[in-house]
Amino acid sequence: MSTNQSLKPLSVKVNEQGNLEIGGCDLVDLANNYNTPLYVLDELTIRSICKDYKDAFENYPKVNMMYASKALCCMALAKLLAGEGFGFDVVSAGEIYTVYKAGVDMSKVLFNGNNKSFEEINLAIELGVGRFSVDNFFELTILNEIAAAHHKQVDILLRITPGIECHTHEYIQTGHLDSKFGFDLTQVDEAVELIVEQYKNLKLRGLHAHIGSQIFETNIYADEIEILIKEISRLDEKYGIKLDEINVGGGLGVKYVESDLPPSTFDIAEKIINALNQSIQKYKIDPPILYIEPGRSIISTAGVTLYTLGSSKQVPRGKKYFAVDGGMADNARPSMYGAEYCAQVANKPNNDLAHTVTIAGRFCESGDILIKSINLPELEEGDILCVYNTGAYNYSMASNYNRVQKPAMVLVADSESELIIKRESLDDIVAHDLIPDRLMKNDK
Repeated sequence: MSTNQSLKPLSVKVNEQGNLEIGGCDLVDLANNYNTPLYVLDELTIRSICKDYKDAFENYPKVNMMYASKALCCMALAKLLAGEGFGFDVVSAGEIYTVYKAGVDMSKVLFNGNNKSFEEINLAIELGVGRFSVDNFFELTILNEIAAAHHKQVDILLRITPGIECHTHEYIQTGHLDSKFGFDLTQVDEAVELIVEQYKNLKLRGLHAHIGSQIFETNIYADEIEILIKEISRLDEKYGIKLDEINVGGGLGVKYVESDLPPSTFDIAEKIINALNQSIQKYKIDPPILYIEPGRSIISTAGVTLYTLGSSKQVPRGKKYFAVDGGMADNARPSMYGAEYCAQVANKPNNDLAHTVTIAGRFCESGDILIKSINLPELEEGDILCVYNTGAYNYSMASNYNRVQKPAMVLVADSESELIIKRESLDDIVAHDLIPDRLMKNDK
C-alpha cells in the first residue's frame, strides 16, 4: 500500500497509557504542552511518501519531483523535502521567500500562477528561481521586460489547458477548457511565435498542464500526456523547436474517510510512464524530462489536528452537537468544499463508539461544521479530538476569522516533538493595525 492510501499517519498507535500517539509522542501530552488547536506532522509519514514517489518513478530516465508548496509551506517542511531531493512548485512571493530562507536550491524552484505581479516576478528573478510556468500573454510580456531589465534570459514552460475534466470538486478542476488557468491549445502558436520572434529574454523549455486535485482516476493522466507530447511534436515540426521538458502537474488523491479509494503513487507512475513511452514512440520525439508536482499526497496523511472539546447541545429529537476550540478558520475545507474527515478521541481511542454526533467549530457561522456525522465514544468537556488527514490545505488556508489566532504546528519523530510554527499571540493579531492621528485627537 502506498502512503497516500493510508487514513492515518504511519506511526499512529495506542500507547501504554491508553492514549493515541504519533511519532512516539502522546497526543494528550502534546495538547497539554502546546495547547489546542494544534497541527501535528509525522516525519515518518512524510519521508515514506517521498520514498514512494522516488521508487514509483525510478524507471523513467529523468524525473524532477516538485512539491506543490500551496498544500503546506513552512521553512521546516521545505528543509525536510529538499533533503529528500524534491524541488518546489511555488505560487507567490511568500512561498518563494519561504523556500529561499530555508536554504533551498532556487534552481530547483518553479514559479506557477495565473496573475504573477511585477514585484513577485522581480523577486523570483533576483533569487534565481529556475523555471517560470507562464500562464497567459500578459505574463509573457512583463516577464520578458523584467528579465531584460535584469540582463537575464529565463527558462519557461507554457502552461496549457488540455481540455480534460476530472471528477473532483469543480473548484479544484484546472484542466478543463473553461478554466482561468493556462493557454488554450488554439493560442499556443501565437505564444510560441512571440517568444521566438520578439521575447529574446525568454527560453521556452517545454509544456506544462495540470488537470486538478484529489484525483482518483488514472486514465486522465494518459490523456493529458498524449496531448502534451503531440503538441511538442507539432511545434517541432512547424517551428523546429526541440522542447525537452514536460510537466504533468500533480493532483493524486488521498484517503480522507474509509470509503475513499485513491490510486497509489505506483498506480499513477505506471500510467504516466507507459503513456509517455507510447506517446514518445508514436510521435517520434526524444524522451523529455518529466516534472511531477505532488502536494496534497505528500503532506495530507502526515498531518492531524488536535482540538479540545467544549460545549455540547442536544437538539430535541435531533442532532447532538459537540463544539471544539477551532473550526473553519483552521480548516476551511468542510465549509468551502463539503470535505469529509474522520477522527478519534485521543484519550479514549479504545472506548465503544456509542454515539453519533456532529462536531461543530467555535466560529460565528452556522456553516462552521467540521464533521457532520461521526460515531464516537461518550464525550465530555476536555476530551482531545484528533482529526486525521489535515496536513494539506488546513494551515495553508487558515485565517484570523473572528480575530482568532492561528494554531501552532509541531513536527514529531522518534518520541520527540519540535515546534515548527509558533502559535499566534493577541499582539500578532493587532500588529498591523493602525489608528489615524485624527482619531487619536478625538480622545478626551
